[in-house]
Amino acid sequence: MTDNHHSIGLRTLEDVSSIILHSHDLPETLDNIVTIVAKRMRTDVCSIYLLEADGETLVLKATKGLSKASVNRISMTVHEGLSGLVVESRGMVMTDNAPVHPRYKYFKESKEEKFLSFLGLPLFERNLPIGVIVIQTREARRFSEDEISALRTITFQISSIVNNARLLNSIQNKEQERAWFEQELAKLKNDPAAGNNPATQKPGKQVLKPRARVLAGTAVSAGFCRGKIYLFDRFNDKVIKLAKVGTKAEEQRKFAFALEKVKIHTIYMEKRVSKMLSADDAAIFHTHLMILEDRVFTSKICDLIDQGTGATRAVHDVVQHYVQAFSAMEDPYLRERSADMEDIGRRIIDAIEGNGATTLKVKEERIIVAEEIFPSNLAMLDHDKILGIVTEKGNVFSHASIMAKSLGIPAVVGVTGLIEAANVRDEIIVDGTSGHIYLNPGDAVKKEYERLEHDHAGRLKEMESLRELPAVTTDGNKIVLNANIGLLSDVRVANAHGAEGVGLYRTEFPYMARTAFPNRIEQAGIYTKILEGFPGQTVNIRTLDIGGDKGLPYFNHPREDNPFLGWRSIRVSLEQQDIFREQLAGILLASKAGKPTIMFPLISCLDEINQIKEILASVKTELEQEGHKLPNEIPLGIMIEVPAAVQIIDILVHEVDYVSIGTNDLIQYTLAADRNNPRVKQYYNPHHPAILHSIKRVADAAAKAGKKASVCGEMAADPLNALMMIGMGISEFSISAPSIPVVKHAIRSHTMEECRKLAHMALSCRSSAEVRKKLGKARESLALD
Repeated sequence: MTDNHHSIGLRTLEDVSSIILHSHDLPETLDNIVTIVAKRMRTDVCSIYLLEADGETLVLKATKGLSKASVNRISMTVHEGLSGLVVESRGMVMTDNAPVHPRYKYFKESKEEKFLSFLGLPLFERNLPIGVIVIQTREARRFSEDEISALRTITFQISSIVNNARLLNSIQNKEQERAWFEQELAKLKNDPAAGNNPATQKPGKQVLKPRARVLAGTAVSAGFCRGKIYLFDRFNDKVIKLAKVGTKAEEQRKFAFALEKVKIHTIYMEKRVSKMLSADDAAIFHTHLMILEDRVFTSKICDLIDQGTGATRAVHDVVQHYVQAFSAMEDPYLRERSADMEDIGRRIIDAIEGNGATTLKVKEERIIVAEEIFPSNLAMLDHDKILGIVTEKGNVFSHASIMAKSLGIPAVVGVTGLIEAANVRDEIIVDGTSGHIYLNPGDAVKKEYERLEHDHAGRLKEMESLRELPAVTTDGNKIVLNANIGLLSDVRVANAHGAEGVGLYRTEFPYMARTAFPNRIEQAGIYTKILEGFPGQTVNIRTLDIGGDKGLPYFNHPREDNPFLGWRSIRVSLEQQDIFREQLAGILLASKAGKPTIMFPLISCLDEINQIKEILASVKTELEQEGHKLPNEIPLGIMIEVPAAVQIIDILVHEVDYVSIGTNDLIQYTLAADRNNPRVKQYYNPHHPAILHSIKRVADAAAKAGKKASVCGEMAADPLNALMMIGMGISEFSISAPSIPVVKHAIRSHTMEECRKLAHMALSCRSSAEVRKKLGKARESLALD
């Protein structure tokens, strides 16, 4: 093969990405993929077989080179044929003389007797085989390591496509089940014998709820603001009821024109947000574009129009089916994808009705109050006029929440009763740190927030002067303050607050913004931009941490009774090695752009570290054989987040270059208190003696081994906690960027001896209450706000 693996892999992945964008359903996508793979790999045949629901039967779903008539006709059990052997062995099968292989099985429909060479690789979903990709040639040929590696890279992308298509298919099946259930329910409601006849029921009295003055929601973007309300009516259902309906042909034309118009506008918004923030922030609009291109989605709308439904109503009804399906999902991230569907539907209806794009046309500085804000709204608003955002719906996983944070706009979401309570004449105070909002606040509240605003402005000025200064105690001990980041737009924020590097780069955010797992080339591009944003500074890149409260829309994560104690984080990576290897390859390829380290989350035993090292060494060897020049060594670190790791820290610390204590999870797991469960919020206590002694134990073990120990988590964002942990032996912290100046100010105002006394005092306490009491007094004596 004259092309090297890198060029083949890159060109093929670029082709596959284009195929995804322009194909409309799974059969068409797979058919286009086998054609391009056969061309790029220079083989006579490329075929894809998928495993049926029984887990035993393989069916030919696409082929280039075999008879097209054999698609969906050739099937075999996993115990038959060479393709079945690929599934059965869960690994590669290769031969240069297939007909003499003991597992060879001839299918007359395929006309494959003329092909000698065979290379088959499994397709995986959550470490379970879902199919096989096969390439064949007429001549006897042993495929090279480069060719095998190139095909393995392609299988990764195909698995994501199949997984995504099956998710949509599952939604469609649920829609059919729901339709049947609603029909049966309607029959029961109209049965007088059942006592459910609507005609016999009296309407209930409408109860007017008292107007709320103080409301609480979820803080998603820190900061606070006050001002007048801009009440944003995102959508009026009357548009659907009043929509004029023409002939079927006219309605089809209206829909087709609106669809194209929305596609063009989506491309514009993607470019606008990419320029304004980053490619990561703009990726949601690429997802929107894929939905708009989806043949199943558009054909459902066209079918309703053919049945006599107007274009506006057809779009509304189809979108609502998808919204309900996503809203019913267990995973909070997938639930929030219902908002993306609503956004798309609203924009198409606006285009059909000639309303233009629904934009936030704010002439004066205002705080946006809405039932829900969508990414398309934020993409088009004038940010200089928006002081803050408050919504009744939404959570931290919504794309709008992520964009608000990137824009630096204080935001609170999930405020129950907001729309009923708010009025355009109201004045409002938004606290994006605590999650509270105040409608028409009294004089006392106004004065308090005026004081806070004044103090905040003064502090910002003071902190600005600290940005370039080191975090050094008054007696000369250097402490490193790094930032936690998740998006490219966070780079600017981190540098603006004086971060000395990145203590935690959450790589799952770029995954969340996409419709399929990014390949190694895409990931290398993202990591390169992050590294270039911190020249000469260390960037700790944490490998994928999904599960628990973080899911991916295209990854079918199993439903678990207790996901935080289930299949998450490094456990997923070690079982889904195709995903893990792609990420490690992406990090290694980007490593020349800066000073990365690789950090592995939720480590609980030595076996995991050994397995990680083996996989990393294998990936590195593969890349070097492809001609890539890589650094000799990249520092490796682990996150100490579970009690088991604390118990064996003396063993683990010798196997890595550094350890990072993830306090958020360590508190949760040590105290058996879900940090997202309000019922046990009082048990989630960073000052519990068990937590303090765990931190001290890890710090001591690291010091003894001559290794670095850092703390990552919002516990360290409190200056008093930071000083206490410095006294325990922690010399590096990773916190949210806005917290860095405050912590730095505290460090530069105190001695190491003061820190050690604080630590000794806290560690000598026998209860959380005693710790809090003594720390409260210490806060006053150390003059910490």
